[in-house]
Amino acid sequence: MHTPTASTAPFTLAFWKEGRTHEQRAGYRGTAAEFGEIVLTAPLPRKYTPDGVVSEVRGPSVPTTVFETRGIHTEAADLPTLNRSVLRVGDAVVHLRRNRFGLTRRARALHFRYGGDHYRLRAVNRKQFVLVRRADDEDPGALGRCARGPGKVHPALRGEPGLTGGGRAATAPRRVASATRRAGRRPPSAGPRSSRRRPCRGSGPAPAAA
Repeated sequence: MHTPTASTAPFTLAFWKEGRTHEQRAGYRGTAAEFGEIVLTAPLPRKYTPDGVVSEVRGPSVPTTVFETRGIHTEAADLPTLNRSVLRVGDAVVHLRRNRFGLTRRARALHFRYGGDHYRLRAVNRKQFVLVRRADDEDPGALGRCARGPGKVHPALRGEPGLTGGGRAATAPRRVASATRRAGRRPPSAGPRSSRRRPCRGSGPAPAAA
């Protein structure tokens, strides 16, 4: 059973930072009317992740989402990258797929599947992103737009009845939480993710690291 995706009121995630040196944490956080508090830590202190770079999203109404990259190339990385990356939503590992040699941003979009739903994330430019959840027999799909600004992120979601074809519908934490429950797991907490030291935000909206 799918949870219908209606329009979600836009909300703002503001930059935060605390701690010193190896204990320092930073990211974005804010409160959404539908999901409560959402906290993105990007990245987690390297003291706790010596073998890689990890970003994490938590919240009371969404499953904890972790995006991590491991390997020697992470020694010079500030945030997780798509190269050798792993995305976890709750207890599930989400397979990521993309054509890094695509000639257009749409061709290089990131595709993944979670809870039986298909998603596509693509960049409009360096500061705006579109996340689509493909429609199916149980749900009309949804569209999420994410825009980054100086020290802030502004996510928003809206249902897209009538979306068809290779990409549709947006993604919402509510949908993810519902899928987690359907899978028989108790949803922890979760939320958005980051891009180049700043997470994604959305306008129509849109969690750790592309």
